[in-house]
Amino acid sequence: MTRIRDMRSTMLLQLGTAALAVICCLSSSADARPTVRLPDPRGEFVRQCTPHMLGRWAHPEAVCSCLHDHAAAVVEDADLREALLRGISETGVPTIETNWVPATKQAEIGPTFTKIAKPALQCMFDPAQ
Repeated sequence: MTRIRDMRSTMLLQLGTAALAVICCLSSSADARPTVRLPDPRGEFVRQCTPHMLGRWAHPEAVCSCLHDHAAAVVEDADLREALLRGISETGVPTIETNWVPATKQAEIGPTFTKIAKPALQCMFDPAQ
């Protein structure tokens, strides 16, 4: 009987030690991981967009920033918004290639341009507003 009790105590001690080791490893590995800072998507957009605006506009960063903010605010659909931002950053003008949008949403490209037309013109001719 004493032997069984000793075996149980030993097993519980080993189990407890193993659990404590696992907890310590998990918590130390979580603390040891460096904090990864992802690039600011807005800043990256402005960085890619600005070269296309140089020579066209007096304040290219302001135009790109304004276009980003209006596209993000006006275009609710994530796929269309991403495609529009990609088009602006790659060409400097609001553009959406049909292959950037799922086939089910391609009919929404025209209405998306209608939504963004006035804000885009405002950005290009009066980006401070």
